[in-house]
Amino acid sequence: MNWNKIFALSLRHLYLIKGSFPRILDLIYWPTIQIFLWGFISKFFTLNSSFYENTVGIILSAAILYDFLFRSSISYNMMFLEEIWSRNFTNLFIAPIRISEIITALTFTAILRTLIGLVPAALLAIPFFGVSIFKIGTPLIFLLVALYIFGVTLGLLVTAGLLRFGPSFENIAWASLFFLAPLGCIYYPIEILPSWLQSVAKFLPLVHIFEEMRNILIYDMINYFQILKAIFISFLYFILGVAVFYLSYSGAKNRGTLINMGE
Repeated sequence: MNWNKIFALSLRHLYLIKGSFPRILDLIYWPTIQIFLWGFISKFFTLNSSFYENTVGIILSAAILYDFLFRSSISYNMMFLEEIWSRNFTNLFIAPIRISEIITALTFTAILRTLIGLVPAALLAIPFFGVSIFKIGTPLIFLLVALYIFGVTLGLLVTAGLLRFGPSFENIAWASLFFLAPLGCIYYPIEILPSWLQSVAKFLPLVHIFEEMRNILIYDMINYFQILKAIFISFLYFILGVAVFYLSYSGAKNRGTLINMGE
């Protein structure tokens, strides 16, 4: 694996962001709107519910973590779509760059795109709503790692779909996370789901991540086994995502559809 090629490919996308104010605004705008929206909704729940003593903190923290997952997945997809939209897709695969180097470059660059949007939104939540995601402490790092791995996995699967079905598959990039959100138990405990659906939901890392987040914020208790389980499940899905990407790439190359991807 050539790290100079990985750095060069990452640098291309960083220059695209740096040289475009609309791109930077887009990265910051949506997470910030999410924070304000859920912040005001949470305040309303605080006045009308006694389930959580700190409703604003619980729901807003969940919203921030979910947005981190959403942005990491979408950022990965958007960088791949940029290559298609700019008609650079064919050049990317003609160049002497390995698939593993492309995946690595997009994975590293996606975290920067995600943080550009997340950090300002998380900081704004402190003065406006008195909620700091950083109160979770050290476990926050591991929760974000699990979320990021799973987010990149979803990005890989959607990208594999783009290789297989073409640019028309890009709508799935937006739909995939919304499809998984009800099973992820982001804003509510897993007990809310029907018993048979709970068994299905436990195969997703999201359940373990958000259950542990609530466990920390409500009971001030840390279950590292739960966190490690979430990271392990995310990593298994990541391996699956890489395998599916390679299969889709191989199939597209054999069919000769890569050359027409950007047209």
